[in-house]
Amino acid sequence: MRDNTVKLYHTSREIIKKPDVSRGRRNADFGPGFYLSDDIGFCGKWANERKIYINCYTLDLSGLNVKRFDLNGEWFEYIKRNRAGCHDMYAGADAVIGPVANDTLFNTYGIITSGLPENSQALKLLSIGSRYTQVTVKTQAAVSRLEWTRVIKLTHDEIKEYSVLLGKEESEYQSAFISALKELGLYPDNDE
Repeated sequence: MRDNTVKLYHTSREIIKKPDVSRGRRNADFGPGFYLSDDIGFCGKWANERKIYINCYTLDLSGLNVKRFDLNGEWFEYIKRNRAGCHDMYAGADAVIGPVANDTLFNTYGIITSGLPENSQALKLLSIGSRYTQVTVKTQAAVSRLEWTRVIKLTHDEIKEYSVLLGKEESEYQSAFISALKELGLYPDNDE
């Protein structure tokens, strides 16, 4: 495999050999595009009785305009703007790579708009839980570098196993999120 080539995965109810980047939601984390992950286990957790396929790809990033994010304020602002339906600041990028915003984004966004936490507190809340990376292919130039390699059809038992793993991860996340809210002084104390 070439140095600039990455293995990626996408869960779907169909086999997708050539993705259509125009079908993606505008208000998704990284704006419109085709979303993938470099973690097959993460993709498996998105499986259900309708989404039974994990499409496998390689993406050659050579020569593409790629915006990379770390878990920081720039990443948070970009996701917040995209989820609010604002103009995609990186619409010209062929691909955007960065952390997946866990479910705390909505909770944290609601808390922020209420005026409670500062951005540093919001980032702490968003740092809770498992860390996954998402890759969003946003242009036809990037699609032309995305090579479908195979598909994995998940069995009912495999989907069930992934569901159990997801439930455990979500439970651990909820406990850690509540602990962090308490530590930041943002959780109502029921003992009073």
